[in-house]
Amino acid sequence: MTLDKLNRPLKDLRISVTDRCNLRCVYCMPKEIFGPDYKFLGRDDLLSFDEIEQICRSFASLGGKKLRLTGGEPLLRGGLPRLIGRLSRVEGIEDIALTTNGLLLPRFASDLYAAGLKRVNVSLDSLDDARFGAINGLGVGVQGVLDGMKAAADAGLQVKVNMVVKKSSNEQDIIPMARYFKDTEYILRFIEFMDVGNTNGWDLSQVITRQQIVDMIDSVMPLTPIAPQYEGEVAARYRYTGTDREIGIISSITQSFCSSCSRARLSADGSFYTCLFASRGFDLRTLLRTDISGDELTEKLRQVWNNREDRYSDLRSLEGTGPSRGAVPKIEMSYIGG
Repeated sequence: MTLDKLNRPLKDLRISVTDRCNLRCVYCMPKEIFGPDYKFLGRDDLLSFDEIEQICRSFASLGGKKLRLTGGEPLLRGGLPRLIGRLSRVEGIEDIALTTNGLLLPRFASDLYAAGLKRVNVSLDSLDDARFGAINGLGVGVQGVLDGMKAAADAGLQVKVNMVVKKSSNEQDIIPMARYFKDTEYILRFIEFMDVGNTNGWDLSQVITRQQIVDMIDSVMPLTPIAPQYEGEVAARYRYTGTDREIGIISSITQSFCSSCSRARLSADGSFYTCLFASRGFDLRTLLRTDISGDELTEKLRQVWNNREDRYSDLRSLEGTGPSRGAVPKIEMSYIGG
């Protein structure tokens, strides 16, 4: 294992393959900022598939096991099934997943599964068309996302549903979402509204906490806590009492999991980040384009991880979670994924 300064191993790598998206969700890419004139990365600014594969080989040689492809919307990156096929053959990689808004899954799900993808996390923040359209910024309805989930499941992929919960936006959808997905094969994950990046207007007063979510659901559908499946699991899991169906809650704001975080992130423009809330990354794109050897790249990644001491969420809890923390520049979600 490759350990950081707090003895946390490097196990997971989240790879943003594009900074573009076909939605404008208010907590990630608000349309007021990411509008028609916004300058996205050019093709040459993005890592090539060869470069991504080279990084993943170094990551795996350091003990990394899991990959997750993100964006932006990763399915906007041309040839993505081909990339997944290449990554699935990297020695040491045991699991490849994808985070998506689901709208393009009917077109790609079968090819993704055939290439080696195992799981998808699909973002859906409401079952109400009007509220979901307001959240995604473009008025897109729910049915297209549900169709994407079905296409993924029919292709053989495990499906999880991510719901970001924000006060005065969609807290009224917590119970309807729980009730609806309780009777499906999909696993629902609630996510506390997080202060990723600087453009989403985060404020602590807008956070619906894990305990509030649990209390709301438990009052109508009793819940029983479940033990973690593995060390470092970020979602606190609960089973609907008397069933084998479950939900999970990711609570970076109120119950930090920094102490067991084993995730690194690769941005769309080729920077290696050791924290979701980081201000700076390590530029791998420039290194790769100077003909660095595989062994040299591996050693660079080892050094970066060995020097890691990030614990942003812990410090947020200790120092206060007021909006003034938003003044600290952080990488945007659309560059680094979730």
